[in-house]
Amino acid sequence: MERTTPDAAAPDTRPGVRASAGLPKALPKLDKREQPAAAREAVFKLRDVRVTYGGVAAVEEVTFDLLENEITAFIGPSGCGKSTLIRCLNRMNDLVPSARVAGTVLYHDQDLYAGDVDPVQVRKRIGMVFQKPNPFPKSIYENIAFGPRVLGMKGDMDEIVEGALRKGALWDEVKDRLKTNAFGMSGGQQQRLCIARTMAVEPDVILMDEPCSALDPISTGAIEELMLDLKRNYSIVIVTHNMQQAARVSDRTAFFNVDKLEEGKRVGKLVEFAPTEKIFTKPDDIRTEEYVTGKFG
Repeated sequence: MERTTPDAAAPDTRPGVRASAGLPKALPKLDKREQPAAAREAVFKLRDVRVTYGGVAAVEEVTFDLLENEITAFIGPSGCGKSTLIRCLNRMNDLVPSARVAGTVLYHDQDLYAGDVDPVQVRKRIGMVFQKPNPFPKSIYENIAFGPRVLGMKGDMDEIVEGALRKGALWDEVKDRLKTNAFGMSGGQQQRLCIARTMAVEPDVILMDEPCSALDPISTGAIEELMLDLKRNYSIVIVTHNMQQAARVSDRTAFFNVDKLEEGKRVGKLVEFAPTEKIFTKPDDIRTEEYVTGKFG
């Protein structure tokens, strides 16, 4: 089953997919207390997901569940499809005209690619932080207030801004200069601002595509501490090339590798998905062991 960007008004007539009323207007309140993994619900269920660009497969044969209130790390060499896959989780690949997604991506058991699901609402529920900090050319205050205003969120805007900055572990550093331009912040502060901006619209999941790759070690440590704090109330998926980072912060790790095909073609495939401790100490696949021990990649 291949999916292009669907018409939001068109019914989903794909075989094997039940009718859907789209994402619910309000998700059921989830128990955010720490629970054993066996008791947690799956936020995402991926079944045989395959993504192509212009008919050429970028990643395929991906099947796993991502659990709530966990940090899941995607690791693997460049070109194995990690960033492509994470963008499937909030339909960012819809913005690439040549992209096609096959298989099933369920979010709280709702088909994210059903014809009546609004991608804008998907991205509100499933926020994303990118590799390089990308604050708007506005004040710190306006960076946070932008999303809630666009979405028509009700409530005191000052409280919304303060709450988001506190969640981003940034309030104490910027509370006296909220009207100054965000470009005057350090790189680490800008990235935490982007995380706070994501949380201002009250998401359920935060996706992070190499959020620390452009940061110094001190800023990286601050982001990692923030992720560990946030997972009590959010589910987080992170793409990283930093093995130590994956080992430090994630609960589960998915290792992807590149398969070389005929005529020099390459495609990313999921090799192993398991608790992080197992991936780094006793993986099932020799390719995983060779990657995490630095023998290739």
